[in-house]
Amino acid sequence: MSAAVVSLAGVLAARAAAPVQPKSGMSCPRPPAGSSVPEPRDVRSRDGVLRVDLAIRDYRGVDGTLRYCYQAADGSQSPTLRVRPGDLLVVKLRNHLDEAGSALPSGPRTAVTARRICASGAMASTATNLHFHGLAVPPVCHQDEVLKTSIPAGASFEYRFRIPRSQPAGLYWYHPHIHGFSTRAVMGGASGALVVEGLERAIPEVAGLPERVLVVRDQNLINPDAPPSPAEPVTPQILLDPDGDSINTHTGYGKPAKDLSINFVPVPYPDYPPARIAMRPGERQLWRLLNASAITYLHLAVLFGETAQRLGIVAIDGVPINVSGADAPHVEWVDHIGIPPGGRAEFIVSAPPAGVAATLITRSVDTGASGDNDPNRILAALVAAADAPEPTSVLDPHPRPAPKRSREWLGNLEPVRVRKLYFSEMHADPADPQSPISYFITEQGKDPKPFDPSAPEPDIVVRQGDIEDWVIENRTTELHAFHIHQIHFLLLEWFGLPVREPFLRDTVNVPFYEPQMGKFPSVRVRMDFRDPNTVGTFLYHCHVLEHEDGGMMGVVRVEPRQSLKKPLSDAHP
Repeated sequence: MSAAVVSLAGVLAARAAAPVQPKSGMSCPRPPAGSSVPEPRDVRSRDGVLRVDLAIRDYRGVDGTLRYCYQAADGSQSPTLRVRPGDLLVVKLRNHLDEAGSALPSGPRTAVTARRICASGAMASTATNLHFHGLAVPPVCHQDEVLKTSIPAGASFEYRFRIPRSQPAGLYWYHPHIHGFSTRAVMGGASGALVVEGLERAIPEVAGLPERVLVVRDQNLINPDAPPSPAEPVTPQILLDPDGDSINTHTGYGKPAKDLSINFVPVPYPDYPPARIAMRPGERQLWRLLNASAITYLHLAVLFGETAQRLGIVAIDGVPINVSGADAPHVEWVDHIGIPPGGRAEFIVSAPPAGVAATLITRSVDTGASGDNDPNRILAALVAAADAPEPTSVLDPHPRPAPKRSREWLGNLEPVRVRKLYFSEMHADPADPQSPISYFITEQGKDPKPFDPSAPEPDIVVRQGDIEDWVIENRTTELHAFHIHQIHFLLLEWFGLPVREPFLRDTVNVPFYEPQMGKFPSVRVRMDFRDPNTVGTFLYHCHVLEHEDGGMMGVVRVEPRQSLKKPLSDAHP
């Protein structure tokens, strides 16, 4: 561990900052900096059905920033939706977005039918919809379709679908997916967790553990003009990208591109006053942590004093790490965890002994020469107290064993074809590095073009039932996070090195390019289109939402196996 990282907890623990007080009367009140991390309200299914009413709201903060939240009927924000495989989920979403931040009238502005919402395709600043990130539900209206579904301000819309019985137990999430406006909505706070119950059936080691849902979000800097803390090492001059974000300093310090919060408790630059998590001395908990940031990468560690502690990973992106079979480990013990934007990690953590200073930190992430600055910083202080309240959710202490998966493990299958895709970028004025940037994800052999939601044809067509390998190359000097809707994939190679993971992901980092490399870095992933729920049209994109909104997104259409008039090419590049 570097000296910079080792000293981080000691440096940050001594810092203090004035609390950021929530504005009275605003639609989405936020806790002050330095406060205890609240638990999101749990909304649980009953008798196989979960019904929940949500309103998406916005307001302008004192700094002029537009902030968003999902609000339940009781006023709670971003409740955690808890379901079981096979449950029916019914979400009635009402759109109260109004850029001025004023309240909308109680009735709709105009009558809008569900049929019009399903076919609208309107990508507008006050429109919304829902994406259920990681769930293998059909990409059709009222379920998980985001290309055409657009709910205008003042309208209500119902989502209704069953959680697949084959859905792995773990952490998923929901957020809006209106093209061109995803960044500011998610960065503004429009996100919430969704838990598919039953992880203890797959991983007996977590049975009976109290659990916490922790949602890390990013937001525009509260103190953008503040100089770095005097406690930090001197960093090079802060440079800004065309979006006004701080460019990677390659030092681990300096002004971050965005501030972070944990369950809405802000941890603002430059002093990073830690949020507080109280735990009973030495107790073990299961933490389900979602990186709901729009652009920020996380690199988590728990320090007791200056010593990194062991964290027991049990699931990644909603999938238990032993999903491949009986020989896979139930728990992977590590001392740090990287989570890209949109990714999730579920892990066992132990509280510190009484009197021991402990912190949850995110170490610096090297995002490349053109990437944003994600420096070392604290997220929370872990406070050991005998009277610490227990989390509201506890896993079943006596679970029944999980049923064996009937589908053959993806790693045992061979692909019917291999595709190569690549990330690329282009400045509007190649001679001006501060000019606007267009972002692309392109299949080899085609010309790069930004995503066009009105394009008549998909970028890729596949057959339901097929297995494909996708090699995804990064031809840019900044880090990207590949994500695809509807399915999970198996990581096979990272920068040409074989990877043998016994679990699946839905988001993965693709390393950035440097001129001395001699070749573009890439990942190889095995795509699984066997599930009939994949039939339809859905998206793949970079989950750095500035890149997605800027055009780094494509469309895949999965055809029913018997519907194609001519066979797809099985040639391997």
